[in-house]
Amino acid sequence: MSSDPWGRVDETGTVYVRTAEGEQVVGSWQAGSPEEALAYFERKYEGLVVEIGLLERRVKTTDLSAKDATAAIEHLRQQVDEHHAVGDLAALGKRLDALVATVDSRREERKVQKAKQTDEARQAKEALVVEAEELAQSEQWRSAGERLRALVDTWKGLPRLDRKSDDELWHRFSHARSAFSKRRKAHFASLDAQREDARKVKERLVAEAESLSGSTDWGTTAARYRDLMTEWKAAGRAQRESEDDLWNRFRGAQDVFFAARSGVFAERDAEQGENLKLKEELAVEAEKLVPVTDLKAARAAFRTVNERWEAIGHVPRDARPKVEARLHAVERALQEAEESEWRRTNPEARARAEGLTGQLQAAVDKLRTQIDTARASGNNARADKLSRELEGRQALLDQALKGLEEFGG
Repeated sequence: MSSDPWGRVDETGTVYVRTAEGEQVVGSWQAGSPEEALAYFERKYEGLVVEIGLLERRVKTTDLSAKDATAAIEHLRQQVDEHHAVGDLAALGKRLDALVATVDSRREERKVQKAKQTDEARQAKEALVVEAEELAQSEQWRSAGERLRALVDTWKGLPRLDRKSDDELWHRFSHARSAFSKRRKAHFASLDAQREDARKVKERLVAEAESLSGSTDWGTTAARYRDLMTEWKAAGRAQRESEDDLWNRFRGAQDVFFAARSGVFAERDAEQGENLKLKEELAVEAEKLVPVTDLKAARAAFRTVNERWEAIGHVPRDARPKVEARLHAVERALQEAEESEWRRTNPEARARAEGLTGQLQAAVDKLRTQIDTARASGNNARADKLSRELEGRQALLDQALKGLEEFGG
């Protein structure tokens, strides 16, 4: 018979291991000496020690799931409980118990972390929904549309919540996008309708202009062409693809008429030369109005110039485009100044800009307060997250303030 502190082999070859509950049969050994039997089962014990050590390291240093870790622990515990090794089995059992406690602790930590991540994802998605609902009322069609597309990309990068919550938030988010799209579509449909109405009016004006192009009633027809031009300007712009063609036909019809009249009045070439000099002088006078510093005075002065211009009469045909282009350039500058003034003084646009700026300023102030609170409470993770959100809101606020500056605010 042979023995060591943790086991023995009796005369029949039965191998025992000593435990707190007494001796337990490990197995039977008939292939060699008792010392070899003990050495064999001691090696099995060392194998268990190695396996438990490896599992301990995996639990501490890898992302091994609690489920897989528990299965591995149970597998090793079964081998320990079956007493097929010689050694301090109770010590191995304690190490496995400690591993169970570690796995349970990590399971709880992951549960808490997951709950925190879910809460952060919920807050982020709720913030996206609120912003989308605000943007749904915007009339900044391009910038709001681009921002909504960016919000979709942000949404896709966030973790999913439970199905009910995620579906409810997505429904609100999607509804806000749809509402914006419908409003934008209606807006541009209205513009298209206005342009179509303008096209029909201009088609009629072109038809009349072309019918008059062969007239020899010079004075009456020239006056009618001036009236047609007034109606043309009042009609607004047609679709881009139609506008240039209609304008070319309209101006072409007038050119035919005035060219014919010029031919008949060839003897007045000298007078037209003088007219050209007068119009060039008026062009110089008009060009002094630019840049526009006093819109009201400039417009009044331009009306006077224009009236005198119209009263002068025709100039040589080859000189007319250049001199008229000079006057048209001044007219465009005045129109641009008028549009700029209208945008600057438009109370509705100003109110919207002020409202948006106020909302963004309030959001920025609130975020700064939350960041200070989070820092003070030691919640740096939340403070950092809020700081990133603050950067985005501050950027929007800066844009809004620049827009407000256009109104003189």
